[in-house]
Amino acid sequence: MSEQKIPQGYKQTEIGVIPEDWQCKTLGEIGDVVRGGSPRPAGDPKYFNGNFIPWLTVASLTNIPSSKIYVTETLTKLTELGSLQSRVLKKGTLIISNSGATLGVAKVLDIKCCANDGVAAIINQRIGSKEFFVHYINTQTKKLQDQIATGNGQPNLNTDLIKGIFTPYPPLEEQTAIATALSDVDTLVSELEKLITKKQAIKTATMQQLLTGKIRLPQFALHADGSKKGFKQSELGDIPEDWEIVYLGDIALFFKGVGLPKSELVEDGLFPCVHYGQLFTKYNEQIGNVESTTNSSGSFFSQENDVLMPTSDVTPNGLATASCLMQSDVVLGGDILVIRFNANKVNGVFFSYLINILRNNVMQLVTGTTVYHLYGSDMAKFIFYKPSLSEQTAITTILSDMDSEIQALEKRLNKTRQIKQGMMQELLTGKTRLVQPEARGV
Repeated sequence: MSEQKIPQGYKQTEIGVIPEDWQCKTLGEIGDVVRGGSPRPAGDPKYFNGNFIPWLTVASLTNIPSSKIYVTETLTKLTELGSLQSRVLKKGTLIISNSGATLGVAKVLDIKCCANDGVAAIINQRIGSKEFFVHYINTQTKKLQDQIATGNGQPNLNTDLIKGIFTPYPPLEEQTAIATALSDVDTLVSELEKLITKKQAIKTATMQQLLTGKIRLPQFALHADGSKKGFKQSELGDIPEDWEIVYLGDIALFFKGVGLPKSELVEDGLFPCVHYGQLFTKYNEQIGNVESTTNSSGSFFSQENDVLMPTSDVTPNGLATASCLMQSDVVLGGDILVIRFNANKVNGVFFSYLINILRNNVMQLVTGTTVYHLYGSDMAKFIFYKPSLSEQTAITTILSDMDSEIQALEKRLNKTRQIKQGMMQELLTGKTRLVQPEARGV
């Protein structure tokens, strides 16, 4: 087998092929690698839950999204006495999580703080751009986690291992240019994440108002004489006077899907299908496009407006979810409860949204201990309030439009993340140069 040809202007190093004018250094060459320190005993009020200095832990790092490379706050603070038993780190220090779920994740401190022994730091940094190193180290996180996971007990990166981690070392001007480009994309990712969170919060608030009748859409808010519609007492509390309380078993039929193992999901199959697990992972309140197909024909087929709910899960909360299928003739797998309405009475999407705000009511119908179950006979006892079909449809349209906006933002977010991955592969290896050697006069 012939060796891989190295392009002109590049060289082979410990981290692979990089430009000839780049170097390869270890983190130990960049600065002094140290661990944080934790006061003992843990939880002692003399040291913890104080108000003197921020206290950086692995748990604090877990709450920071990957799009943010700076640590700007911590969950708790130490007392002054606690700080004397820990390690104080300056603002601008490069830190690396050395244990837990964030093992191998790097950040830059934007605050002065103390760090516990689950956090390592590069202090007295002698060379290089800390932001550049953070971006590179974070491309190696999965590799570091896989290497450490082979041991017994709690996996962790000790300081010797961290000192020996190799990193590319372009000229400083190029390090800065690369870090700036990647940070610009991170900023866009962060802004999209914030916008999605905001839109989701608005949707949740809108659902709470419209689906309970606390706010009525203008076309349904008044009587024919122009007077405002009021409320009435019901088993579910105050509801609009023109809504009715119904038992699900009185207005719906219940069916169960037929076994559809994952092995029977194929590309370009004859029939669209929904597998039980996809109700948790792929679909929300409305299933417009069915993503999977199968060649299995001896199964249960959907009708448009069917509402699908899982019938088993390890938590009761997992069963309190519903998705309305907007397509007929879809194969429905086992462990799926199918609720079939007369489409002239109940909008299935409206009912799926309603399940979200009546989750606790659904969970009261769940049976089981280790594995929880929800059957048609259980859901037949479910009580809910029902507006007119026209109001159901109007509410559904508003919420569906919000979902479409959120989904469009999520697609844009995923695309931006993919762009960043591509940029890292190009920029951190020198395949694409932001600063050419001749531009630096070398």
